[in-house]
Amino acid sequence: MTGMEYLGNKPVAVLGGGATARGHAACTALAGREVRLYELPGFFDGLGCIAKNREIRVSGKQESLYGFKREGLAKIDVVTSDMKKAVEGAGIVIISFPAVGYRAFLEKLIPCLEDGMVIHFTTANFGSLLFRKMMREAGCDKKVIVGEWSSQPYGIRVKMAGGEQMPEVSVNYWAISLRGAALPMTDQDAFFASKECVPSLDSVVHPVRGDTIADIGFSNVNPILHCPGTILGVGAMENWGVVYGENKYDFSIYSHAYCPSISRVQLALYREECAIADAMGVGIQDFPEKAFFSRSNILGAEHMGEKFEVPFNEQYTLALGTGPFTIHNRYITEDIPVGCHIFSELAKKFGVDVPVIESMITLASVMTGTDFRKTGVTLEDLGIAHMDRQMLNAYLREGVYSE
Repeated sequence: MTGMEYLGNKPVAVLGGGATARGHAACTALAGREVRLYELPGFFDGLGCIAKNREIRVSGKQESLYGFKREGLAKIDVVTSDMKKAVEGAGIVIISFPAVGYRAFLEKLIPCLEDGMVIHFTTANFGSLLFRKMMREAGCDKKVIVGEWSSQPYGIRVKMAGGEQMPEVSVNYWAISLRGAALPMTDQDAFFASKECVPSLDSVVHPVRGDTIADIGFSNVNPILHCPGTILGVGAMENWGVVYGENKYDFSIYSHAYCPSISRVQLALYREECAIADAMGVGIQDFPEKAFFSRSNILGAEHMGEKFEVPFNEQYTLALGTGPFTIHNRYITEDIPVGCHIFSELAKKFGVDVPVIESMITLASVMTGTDFRKTGVTLEDLGIAHMDRQMLNAYLREGVYSE
């Protein structure tokens, strides 16, 4: 017995309206659990017919080393823009939306928190630090557990037809291994036990316990994969369907941009992250150098194991059509101001030189016309700007917060 069995009898609340959130909600419903899907009032109309019919179909290639699949028409119990209606009585709360929108969701969630809730941030972006900071600022003392996962449990997209969103999500792959941690680490056992009550994590049969949520933030593969791939592959992206004679929406950085030169930049960016983690005294996922030099890159092992590799002289068909199709995409507009900018601030604080990370921020700012050094998430935003190594580790590990 883990002490978390009570979660199995409680509804699951999913916050967000995009493909990943729809996937979490649909998986929960298909597993026979009560689920509520919440979207912010200003974006609720974007759910379209999902809001009207409360149905989401799950389809797709669904590649996974162990053959995990979850398909069918899911009936969502509640689709709402009322946070209280979404989370009242819930046990698990899944936060699955772009990190740039965390504050807008969390300021509505925190007044509705109840003792015993477990908050899962899917795809780590240091959101749990912001969550705890906002709880302190709101004077909220509810006994909740919060943690993060290094990635989503799937590669997923909303199905489109004629420019319209369909009430269907297509799953390309299911992860077999994700890295997770709780804030603070004293809640680690409970957080991992709660995973068994999250149906959308059922494919993750090899969960790895990370060394603090900082480890999970560094182990998020998105900044490593997306930023060099999109920035250095921008010529292929913007010319695809223009001079190359191909369908614009067949483009993928994995299929059409990745090459040995970009891999070397990705490896260098990862090594800079390792240096920051070492200076902070926290862990980070160990990626071997060889893993970077293929089309599948460090993503492949997530769903097909460490031996999986799609070499550069072959096509990575699973990734076809996954984009991005513009530089103004979350691969840049999220992974630069959140991921890379936080890394940059931590590097400065702990005296680590990170020229590759800095170059990503500079180039992305020029390409998008946005100064991400001014708009990016800061350590002050996360409530840790004043902390030295000892204070930070006391907070991450024991929950001892020093003003």
